[in-house]
Amino acid sequence: MKKIIYYVASSLDGYIAGPEDDVSKFVESEDGIAQYLKDLKEFQTVIMGRKTYEFGYRFGLKPGQPAYPHMKHYIFSETLELNPCSSQITIVPLSIDRILSLKQEATTDIYLCGGGQLAGWLLDHQLIDRVKIKLNPIILGSGIPLFGNSQTAVISQLEERASYDKGLEILTYTLLYAKASS
Repeated sequence: MKKIIYYVASSLDGYIAGPEDDVSKFVESEDGIAQYLKDLKEFQTVIMGRKTYEFGYRFGLKPGQPAYPHMKHYIFSETLELNPCSSQITIVPLSIDRILSLKQEATTDIYLCGGGQLAGWLLDHQLIDRVKIKLNPIILGSGIPLFGNSQTAVISQLEERASYDKGLEILTYTLLYAKASS
């Protein structure tokens, strides 16, 4: 069974975007971006929520196009309609069974692109295996929390840490659900 990896930029205070989905304060680390783009090549499947998919429109994504052309997309939504829609995109309602079948069927680990609400739901159901945080040296004060409204406590183990220009750190954690509940 493949792992779900939540690979996401975050502020020091745990926000993936500021108020009104503002990401302009995140640092543009050239070597950090290069590492992220290299890492994306390892994935063949991406999952995200509707808001995250639609957020891409701000950056030139056209409705119905895949955000990551080399990946199969699963967008979890009850309301999103894309017409026409690329054959690389599947819009599905969110369910534990669907996530488990994706983890079983995937040929590589699965990239969880976001957002915070979806990540929180997945965390609550112990479905995220790793968190890879692009930790930015900023404090946003408010915005979209890393795990939405989740109240789930989970112990994590640092697996890898890399430093990049402009103070960016990429930290990789494995989530240890069983140990958190004991």
